[in-house]
Amino acid sequence: PKIQLRLAGEKRKHNEGRVEVYYSGEWGTVCDDDFSIHAAKVVCRELGYMEAISWAPSSKYGRGDGRIWLDNVHCTGKEQTLAQCSSNGFGVSDCKHTEDVGVVCSDKRIPGFKFINSVANNIEVNPDLLQPVTLTSPGPCSNQVLVYLIDNTTLKYISLSHFEILIVNAKKDNPIYRKRVPVTEGYVEVKDGGRWRQICDENWSQLSSRVICGMFGFPGERKFNTRVYKMFAMRRKHSYWDYSVNCTGNEAHLSNCKMGQSVVQKNSSCVGGMPVVVSCIPGRAFAPSSMTGFKKAFRQEQPLVRLKGGANIGEGRVEVLKKGEWGTICDDNWNLLTASVVCRELGFGSAKEYLTGGVLGQGMGPVHMNEVECSGFEKSITQCFFNKDSLGCSHEEDAGVRCNVPAMGFQERVRLNGGRSPFEGRVEVLAERNGTLKWGTVCSEGWGTVEAMVVCRQLGMGFANHAFQETWYWPGEVTADDVVMSGVKCSGTEMSLSHCQHHGTSLNCPKGGGRFAAGVSCSETAPDLVLNSHVVEATTYIEDRPMFMLQCAHEENCLSSTAASTPANSYRRLLRFSSQIHNTGLSDFRPKAGRHSWVWHDCHRHYHSMEVFTHYDLLSLNGSKVAEGHKASFCLEDTECDEGECIRRSISKRYECANFGEQGITVGCWDVYRHDIDCQWIDITDLKPGDYIFQTVINPNYEVAESDYSNNVMKCRCRYDGHRVWMYNCHTGN
Repeated sequence: PKIQLRLAGEKRKHNEGRVEVYYSGEWGTVCDDDFSIHAAKVVCRELGYMEAISWAPSSKYGRGDGRIWLDNVHCTGKEQTLAQCSSNGFGVSDCKHTEDVGVVCSDKRIPGFKFINSVANNIEVNPDLLQPVTLTSPGPCSNQVLVYLIDNTTLKYISLSHFEILIVNAKKDNPIYRKRVPVTEGYVEVKDGGRWRQICDENWSQLSSRVICGMFGFPGERKFNTRVYKMFAMRRKHSYWDYSVNCTGNEAHLSNCKMGQSVVQKNSSCVGGMPVVVSCIPGRAFAPSSMTGFKKAFRQEQPLVRLKGGANIGEGRVEVLKKGEWGTICDDNWNLLTASVVCRELGFGSAKEYLTGGVLGQGMGPVHMNEVECSGFEKSITQCFFNKDSLGCSHEEDAGVRCNVPAMGFQERVRLNGGRSPFEGRVEVLAERNGTLKWGTVCSEGWGTVEAMVVCRQLGMGFANHAFQETWYWPGEVTADDVVMSGVKCSGTEMSLSHCQHHGTSLNCPKGGGRFAAGVSCSETAPDLVLNSHVVEATTYIEDRPMFMLQCAHEENCLSSTAASTPANSYRRLLRFSSQIHNTGLSDFRPKAGRHSWVWHDCHRHYHSMEVFTHYDLLSLNGSKVAEGHKASFCLEDTECDEGECIRRSISKRYECANFGEQGITVGCWDVYRHDIDCQWIDITDLKPGDYIFQTVINPNYEVAESDYSNNVMKCRCRYDGHRVWMYNCHTGN
């Protein structure tokens, strides 16, 4: 029998969802009994996707309604349609809708695929429940677009090949505009059946322009000089797309807009109009400047909202600042509309994807907002309605976003060469030398994890795993052996390696390139260490300890310099506290050095896997250091782990120091350095009474790559009266 499929339900992307079958005039679902990846492949191919990534049982995408058309489906994977797979027969099932199956298909479409469907659903159209026609993207100036054709309340699929949408800069032949990136203004063109077509501006509004700008990574639209475009329109013949477009302005994507009636005449003309032109406002981080090009580092525009834990620019866990404390947003009712408000607020376009379930790492501190509802036109998510009485969420439900960002072309100016996989290799950059662009290497002197982070982000490869100062084992292009960049020093927030400090044309690299060129290895995930500030605040006290009990600590330089001349029968005054260090990232924190190179300390009878794991400092109110301490990582292990509310979140301890065991901190676990162990202090014997700032820095030398270094710093206000100490107003990060 002839059937038609769609992906429906509670989904984040167009290529996933609950499998629904249209049969005998009615939509129904498929039971997960005996369903397999082979059946998922048949479903995805029937919908025009290249392959199936996975399938999901137990109504992951929500429960359907109506009939359960298929049960005990068996496919070989070679069938042309799901109807050819063996099953109990249509409508023969003992399942409930709690067993509705879903699939995740690849983003890639089958080349030339045409989805033909004449089914009319005489119901109110909800684009989120419909299978769209997917469009591919030919280059850096185009985004994927999904197109629905909607006629009043009747949805009709028509025969469509791949569509692409593009902003064409009419000023590209003008030398003033030739090098300007990103493209923010131009004609909007849609690729239909292999031909680029313009859109007639009849019924077009600024609201539709806002949607287009959002898709291309820009927060808003602006007015422009129409005279130059009218002049260009008169000089060339246009091929128009048949339909008008009506958007309300809060859509995250053109696929959510309604298509109007045909407005193009038979001679492919737009009577009384001209091709649609849009002009977009770039976010501050992407705005070109005649003096300095782009901002040297990515700085978010709105201080009340930030993204954390994301591998790439424009993605991360959403955090909001409330009453001086950063907190997260619960994912209840989280959707593309609300996520788009966050993206535009931060200077990006609309949301490409909204994320739930803490998939970009779990935050710490309070959950500030839940059940957030936005209209889509708010300037900030803090202006949206949320349920103030429903804040019982855990960090397992932290919301995140992936935003549309402008095509800047940064990826085309750096590459990795010679590695065993695309995620590692010698760093080669495209630089201008003597008026020509040339590929060359980066001097490895001073090259570290922070610089490697920028390269991995620029390539869209996630986080840095390691930074290498020798790459003789990675043979790159011989023509690219020469050093073209030296003295690179990054803050870690730059969008491109060229935005970091470097020597420019005055190269200085004594070792030269070739075998001593800089290299990186990238990873899609990274750990993220955060110190629990409340534990520090609650466990601080003063101890006067005799010098003869501090000999081992003295050997490890845990006392101030004046301790060297202190008699054995005298005392040292120690500011003690506990450290509880959480790994909130997406991969385990492991020492950089392997066990074979750990250092044995005979006095304390243990190994140090990291010679400096934390710095403890006491600062004056103007920031100068008055006392200090440090802690080596003699034992990185899982002291406790989050139990989690979901079975899939249950975490078990993996690292234990006993018997020369492996050291590390598992995702979702924490390591506790108790206040009563050696070196867990600051020596304040010589400190005068007064007000100070207590500061702790984890992983201070960036030995191990993390997804976020800004939260490795914790500061507290500290008052010392000569006898007692008070620690208060502790906070992590900026």
